[in-house]
Amino acid sequence: MGNGETRVRGIAARAGGWSARHRWAAVGIWVLFVVLAMAIGSAAGRVDVKDSDELKGETHTAAKIIEDAGIKEPAGETVLIQGKDGGTKATDPQFRAAVTAVVRAVDGTGRVTDVASPYDTKTISKDGRSALVRFDMRGDADTAGDRVEPVLKAVAGVQKDHPQLRIEEIGSASMQKTFSDAFGDDFKQAEYSAVPVALGILLIAFGALVAALLPVALAITAIMATMGLMGIVSHLQPMNDTANSVMLLVGLAVGVDYCLFYLRREREEREAGRDARTALSIAAATSGRAVIVSGVTVCVAMAGMLFTGLATFEAMGLASLMVVAVAMVGSVTVLPALLSLLGERVEKGRLPFLHPDKRRGRGTGSGEGSRVWGAVLKVVLARPAVSLVIAAGALLAVAAPALGMKTQNLTLDQEFGDKLPIVATYNRVNDAFPGGSEPAQVVVKAQDINAPAVKTALADFRTRAIGSGASRGPVDIDLHDAQNVAVISVPLVGGSDLDKAGKSLELLRDEVRPGTLGKVEGVQAPITGQVAGSHDFNDQLLGSVVPVFAFVVVFAFLLMLLSFRSLTIAITSIVLNLLSVGAAYGILVAVFQHGWGASLVGAEGVGAIITWLPLFLFVILFGLSMDYHVFVVSRIREARLRGRTTKDAITHGVVTTAGVVTSAAVIMVAVFAIFGTLSMQSMKQMGVGLAAAVLIDATIIRGVLLPAVMALLGERNWYLPKWLHRLPDLTHDESPEAVASTTRDESEPVRV
Repeated sequence: MGNGETRVRGIAARAGGWSARHRWAAVGIWVLFVVLAMAIGSAAGRVDVKDSDELKGETHTAAKIIEDAGIKEPAGETVLIQGKDGGTKATDPQFRAAVTAVVRAVDGTGRVTDVASPYDTKTISKDGRSALVRFDMRGDADTAGDRVEPVLKAVAGVQKDHPQLRIEEIGSASMQKTFSDAFGDDFKQAEYSAVPVALGILLIAFGALVAALLPVALAITAIMATMGLMGIVSHLQPMNDTANSVMLLVGLAVGVDYCLFYLRREREEREAGRDARTALSIAAATSGRAVIVSGVTVCVAMAGMLFTGLATFEAMGLASLMVVAVAMVGSVTVLPALLSLLGERVEKGRLPFLHPDKRRGRGTGSGEGSRVWGAVLKVVLARPAVSLVIAAGALLAVAAPALGMKTQNLTLDQEFGDKLPIVATYNRVNDAFPGGSEPAQVVVKAQDINAPAVKTALADFRTRAIGSGASRGPVDIDLHDAQNVAVISVPLVGGSDLDKAGKSLELLRDEVRPGTLGKVEGVQAPITGQVAGSHDFNDQLLGSVVPVFAFVVVFAFLLMLLSFRSLTIAITSIVLNLLSVGAAYGILVAVFQHGWGASLVGAEGVGAIITWLPLFLFVILFGLSMDYHVFVVSRIREARLRGRTTKDAITHGVVTTAGVVTSAAVIMVAVFAIFGTLSMQSMKQMGVGLAAAVLIDATIIRGVLLPAVMALLGERNWYLPKWLHRLPDLTHDESPEAVASTTRDESEPVRV
């Protein structure tokens, strides 16, 4: 299994050695890199994803027509006026008075335009109890939420004067403001609390303030540099706020993890009696290499999102890839330099009751290892077959609900429940005017929009949209003569029920449009809107699942094969990671779809998994789970190279890494769990899924299944067919003794 070489080699070892010898240069280069990245990124500015590039298909075509025509769609608002009892009708005097008051009040704010009375637009419900006053906000639709408050206050004033009626406003601007007020601080609090939580856990893990601050400092500087790089790269691949949030999460997780791996190994070697120089060289050659293998694997996994063709996923994938790469480079360059500079001062700020000197042998990850994991391993290795069957069976049982996974874009009430009054308004509008709150839009582009054939087709479309049962009306046509564009608004039957609304959309696309607008030569008529966007997003996402899964799995397999030169290790790595992801899927379905224990996380009544989450979780988890796997297997392989039996090597590798893996996992679980406390169900699902998967991965997978499988395989763990011997050798093959021997002569530079 190895070539028996004793020389130290590998990028990590060379980088660590250079940094240790040129410490001030290494630190200076890192600081300069971070400052330059931030400065250039700030000067360049961030280019965000355009609506027209958000999706492919008809949604993209419609947005492109609107964009090319220079049509600025305003933020539309609606005021629902409804009798609270069953007797009040829109024809009653008090109802008419309320409508007049609403029109006068909103128009009087000076913030709106095109105020339309329901008696003119015929937006009165079939039962006559409800009516809609419609208008548009002045100015840019993207910032309308900042200007809508006076309008909301005006509507609230009319409501106070007419207590017998229900008078409520809803629209894109009012929803922007409501969500920003309700959840903007929620997100910021979650992001800000992630760093103190990580620092607190590191203080417990290291028992020293300086040692705990180093991983956090590395993660924060890596995130800062990546934010600058995102500004630069966004001119080629546009970014968005979602990519920024995901980058922060991933950057904090891997930045702390990589630094933790490195620091713990350096501390362990010093505790074993080695001098600081030798300890640092060993950490660079072993943990440094594990960091590079893990980082490259995570980068490959994140790159899988680039194959979706979805702009948001592409932005998230590229941002995550960059922060992982930056954190990885920082871990193997500036960290060794800082450790060399600090020396024993890395133990400054000791916490007497938490420092490892006071906890020796109690799961600190020291040379004596963890008593808890030692006890678990004793049982696992005594009965590996039984342990494998029980652990794998338990995870398969947990994963089983995933077979019935239902994915959809969550409706407003699914996403926010009854926490916001605007959700109830949304439901009341949809009940009275099915599809009226989120109508489909047909964007018609013609050479001459006023040509007789086009006008006839537009009229036919309006008639058949209602006649086919896809809509109950009213179907409005907004002509833009100068641009030869018409926008048809079609309330879909089904309203907020996406399954029923989806069938109405299919009627429009497959029957109504071909028989009307489709017969006019040279006319484009893509259909967009919330339901259409959800439909197109789902189709594109489903089409990208196989390529993304294949890319991530195949490249992860090849990296494991090259890094460990073992076909067996590569195969077991993939299988164990897939099992971990499957278990996370099962937990998500059980909690959020079936409602088992949903009250514990505030997820009652969701009934589905948001569409983008399964693929997102697969990519993120497959990458992050490799952190622990590479680190643990590297220690096992290292012990095997030093002459231990496979069983002893497994015990040594798992027990000596237990403290590091536990600390890293606790940090990840804590950070992800913070997002599981947010009010938005999509963010809650992401947080719970990530936290559950990392917890499973760091305990059952690495502590039970991995050692059980390796114990059963024995020497077959290191099997590599002869025909694969020509593959590049990316192993390091050095033991601590080999590294130490290269550092004895102080007069000679360390060969790393």
